[in-house]
Amino acid sequence: MTLFLRLSLLLAATASAVDAHSLFTTLHINDQDQGDGTCIRMPKEPSTATNPVEDLQDPAMVCGFDGTNGVQRVCKTPQGSTLGFEYHTYPDRSQEGSIEPSHKGPCAVYMKAVPSASEASGEGEGWFKVWEQGYDSSSKKWCSDNIIDNNGIMNVQLPSDLAGGEYLVRSELLALHEADKSPPNPQFYVGCAQIYLDSQANAAPPPDTTVSIPGHVKISDPSVLFNIYTPSWPYTMPGPRVYSNGIPSENRQTSRSENRDLPPRTIAVNANWYGTEQEPYNTESGCWTATTNCFQQAHSCYSTSPPTGSKGCRVYEKKCTKMQQACGSGNFNGPPDQGQVLTPGIKDFHGSQSTAAYSDFGAQSRAQSNTRIQRTRRRTPTYSRMLW
Repeated sequence: MTLFLRLSLLLAATASAVDAHSLFTTLHINDQDQGDGTCIRMPKEPSTATNPVEDLQDPAMVCGFDGTNGVQRVCKTPQGSTLGFEYHTYPDRSQEGSIEPSHKGPCAVYMKAVPSASEASGEGEGWFKVWEQGYDSSSKKWCSDNIIDNNGIMNVQLPSDLAGGEYLVRSELLALHEADKSPPNPQFYVGCAQIYLDSQANAAPPPDTTVSIPGHVKISDPSVLFNIYTPSWPYTMPGPRVYSNGIPSENRQTSRSENRDLPPRTIAVNANWYGTEQEPYNTESGCWTATTNCFQQAHSCYSTSPPTGSKGCRVYEKKCTKMQQACGSGNFNGPPDQGQVLTPGIKDFHGSQSTAAYSDFGAQSRAQSNTRIQRTRRRTPTYSRMLW
């Protein structure tokens, strides 16, 4: 690589340092967008959510910062599905971009079978690699380049022989633009989705192909010290070999707990939060009680919203405000627009889809979500587990 090109890459990285980082924000299952933040473990602090993991022994290497804490949603995934991992430099989509072009490096996807995807920390043994992509000498592109070319999405087909049950699925992007520094600074961008694999197969990874995370890579490994400016090819991928043929194992589908779908009165979702419709009322006290309950749910939504934003919270809050106005004007029959679904991805009480309210309010909420999140303190909630 010429000195000019090397300097150009360094200057680009410096000039866009604020925008350069990235976060896995959205899971796709067979090309179906599951919703921003849904079934994904995410950092709690928006201002640092896109920062890389730089300490290779940090528990954040498992599923990112705050990633040992599960979320309430578990996404149902058919056997042999293709998963899409969508990355954004701005998780709330307030600006475009997936990752800074200077952040070149390989990618991988790991899985780990767990008794409960919403409760397991993910730390330790049992992780196995199902996919990897490094440097393509024919196209002269790294995996990170391909993600950018594909609008921030990395598509990976799951092995079709894996036993059914719950899994953590971990995406890993290694940026090598500072691996040549002293001390070296390889940067890992990792995140985990929680899935329930609906499979009739019964294979598991051989023990000699599983690794412990943290611990699957070391700072002395050539793969994390690779100099992209003066490369010495070929590049050796970090971690274990990719899963190929599994060994017989117990199919864990029977471990699925009952009744984990969204409650039947759900009318709004935001990442891993859901809001339900109020019970019908026809008295003044009933009207104000329902309004109070509605705003309490909206507050819970805001207080648990991840870095991807609070669009669904604002839609639900709009309904609460409408109830409040009706009560104030003496209309005590409600709730208004009873049963109307407010956000995409939910069937209403009659089995049809309704997204009009979300569409009307989406642009405004997108612009305001980041500001609202910044001033809202987050905490890790305790939920009942649900299957999405």
